[in-house]
Amino acid sequence: MSARRIPHSTPADTSVAVDAFMATLDHPHADAVQRLRALVLGVDPTVAEGVKWNAPSWRTAEYFATTQLRLKAGVGLVLHRGAKARAQPDGGLAIDDPQGLLRWPAPDRALLTFADRAAIETQAVAVQALLRQWIAHV
Repeated sequence: MSARRIPHSTPADTSVAVDAFMATLDHPHADAVQRLRALVLGVDPTVAEGVKWNAPSWRTAEYFATTQLRLKAGVGLVLHRGAKARAQPDGGLAIDDPQGLLRWPAPDRALLTFADRAAIETQAVAVQALLRQWIAHV
């Protein structure tokens, strides 16, 4: 984990904000979003959450993952490296994805998609392994 911490002090950068967001979320897979939330927070004790881009999002030094709520079916998790484009590491992002769960819409952004909560449960261990690798690049 990066020791560099960037202050996130707005009211939206809190678990309280995510709780409020989830309380009013009208989504067919709200239970999957809640499970995803617990899964991401369980990756590492330095992971915090907030509402960013009108969705539950997670950060260490920078935001690195945001829930994708607009999929036609299911729910997604967009992995990114903060709000602004950053230089890629030499050789790109080295992420070991033996199950092929990541889809790469851009060199610095990946997407995980889940049909429902059961799909998240089935892939939970692999997803947490991917997230640990991802946050090493944030």
